[in-house]
Amino acid sequence: MFKRLIFEDYAVVCTLVAFLVVATIFIATVWKAIRMPKAQVKHFANLPFENDATRHDERS
Repeated sequence: MFKRLIFEDYAVVCTLVAFLVVATIFIATVWKAIRMPKAQVKHFANLPFENDATRHDERS
């Protein structure tokens, strides 16, 4: 019975650590995007989504 309790505590710790890692990465990415200079935002806004010369399908 005590082995199961220790395992459950360990599982909670692993889940909490994983959540904190993902939350930290998400917050850092959002913070970097918010603080991005306007010139870089305009540059990214003008990037094409797809290069027509490298398309592999014939549908357009």
